[in-house]
Amino acid sequence: MSHVRLEREGSVGRIVLARPERKNALDREMANALFDACHQFEQDGLVRVVHLTSDGDDFCVGADLQALSVALGAAGEAHREDAEAYGRVLLGIRALMKPVVCSVRGRAIGAGTGLATACDLVLAHEDAEFGYPEVRFGAVPALVMALLRRTVGEKHAADLVLTGRVIVAEEAERIGLVSRVLPAATYEQSVAGVLAGMSRSPSTSLALTKWLLYKLDALSFEDGVAAGVVTDVESRATTEFQDGVRLRTEQERSK
Repeated sequence: MSHVRLEREGSVGRIVLARPERKNALDREMANALFDACHQFEQDGLVRVVHLTSDGDDFCVGADLQALSVALGAAGEAHREDAEAYGRVLLGIRALMKPVVCSVRGRAIGAGTGLATACDLVLAHEDAEFGYPEVRFGAVPALVMALLRRTVGEKHAADLVLTGRVIVAEEAERIGLVSRVLPAATYEQSVAGVLAGMSRSPSTSLALTKWLLYKLDALSFEDGVAAGVVTDVESRATTEFQDGVRLRTEQERSK
């Protein structure tokens, strides 16, 4: 049985962590399946938005301890291959030219928080929990740190990775680790509403917006503005932009 399940509903592609019996713990097989899922939805012209979610009560409790136990005596190359598999997933989510929305219910710990952090939007159930406890067990949350610093800033990142503490959804939203906290009573409907709203936007404008958002990490302010000019011109050349301007013009005239 695959650790990951793929679904498509209209223009929303769904990647489901499907190991509820292991609380969706991440092993190499799951990491490889997640990377393949990103590639598959990149190629699917009908999908505009990708939704990363999970089966069971927890989103992902981190690395699979059983797999780690088996690998304790393995050569360094085996550990490198595990790390690289996880790294490919983080890069694959960011490289996907479609927005990735992660919905988190229950615990997202260690690698689970890392998966969420890599996504473009994180929608957290009000009872969700997040944390990087690796330091308490002699490990380092190494692969996600480049993302984490960009997401929450140096001091918040240091607080999380050096103390290993687990935080609730409200604090995660306050420091910028999650985009929104959604109330339990309307959680599923709220997630569906966000996905439906995003999926109505033209695919080209979504792709260009995501590309520029992260391209700015490597640019100076001046170069960022210049990249914005190029992207703006490119978006205006699309049929979706031109149709959108005509539609809005007609709506304005009819008021």
